[in-house]
Amino acid sequence: MSILVAGGAGYIGSVVVEQLIEEGRDVVVLDNLSRGHRSAANPKATFVHGDCGDMDLLSQTIALHGIKSVMHFCALSLVGESVEAPASYYRNNISQSVALVEACLNAGIRNFIFSSTAAVYGEPESVPITEDSKTQPTNPYGRTKLFFEYFLRDCDAAYGLKSVCLRYFNAAGASKEYGEDHSPETHLIPLVLDAAVGKRESISIFGHDYDTPDGSCIRDYIHVLDLADAHLLALQRLEKGGASDYFNLGNGNGYSVREVIECARKITGLEIKSEETGRRPGDPARLVASADKARNVLGWKPRFPELEKIIQDAWDWRQKNPDGYAD
Repeated sequence: MSILVAGGAGYIGSVVVEQLIEEGRDVVVLDNLSRGHRSAANPKATFVHGDCGDMDLLSQTIALHGIKSVMHFCALSLVGESVEAPASYYRNNISQSVALVEACLNAGIRNFIFSSTAAVYGEPESVPITEDSKTQPTNPYGRTKLFFEYFLRDCDAAYGLKSVCLRYFNAAGASKEYGEDHSPETHLIPLVLDAAVGKRESISIFGHDYDTPDGSCIRDYIHVLDLADAHLLALQRLEKGGASDYFNLGNGNGYSVREVIECARKITGLEIKSEETGRRPGDPARLVASADKARNVLGWKPRFPELEKIIQDAWDWRQKNPDGYAD
């Protein structure tokens, strides 16, 4: 039983593919490499270079490899970019994704795992954020993800397509082989490590007067290996005939920007310069997940919730791959 992982050469997709293969699954990776890396595509998986919206390619790939389930990681995911270029985000995150679902339906595939985001919630009315919290995304990126979640629900009602939407909070860390290498990089932990090795002069702290213990924003960081575990559990749920659903994935513990920087200083043993600057518009003081539903329904439990472990693994991968992926 083969699994198609669309976007399997990206950060989270590559780690999920790694775990699927370790579990003995046959995996086909589809990626156009616009944001992913060829060397991040697991050599034990079949690699197909192309767009997730290419219906002909999808039909051929699904038939050739006997695909039975699909995991979808293909997305543009930069908030600022989505504001500046919304057409690209609606084309990629919705139009191309709809084509992927149509190809699944045409082939009789009924198991679909979707990489969603906590950005569907926007600025929360209360913390921790549960799945019952109001979804009110504040940017095109979050809106495209939420729109596609609604589309999947409609496809369940109309066609019986079963799906699980996994709403990530802040993915971080690395496996031994696969890590975070974005261009441009916008995530805090890799930016802090860039500052540690001199690739950046300093790390900016946006806002110092939030209603938090040290005045900086608090976010929920989750190890990428724990994210991968949740994907495998979601797949098992659908393979056993489980119903469609959606889940938050976070540790339920928040760490401030200053805490992340200080932890990275201790782990790397290097000076990391920081500078305080003004708040960014729309930055909530706290974004922390309640993942009780994933724990109770999927049986998911983070194995690596500690910030020290998350940063240590990211740092170990960075030391092995100082320039990221070779390509």
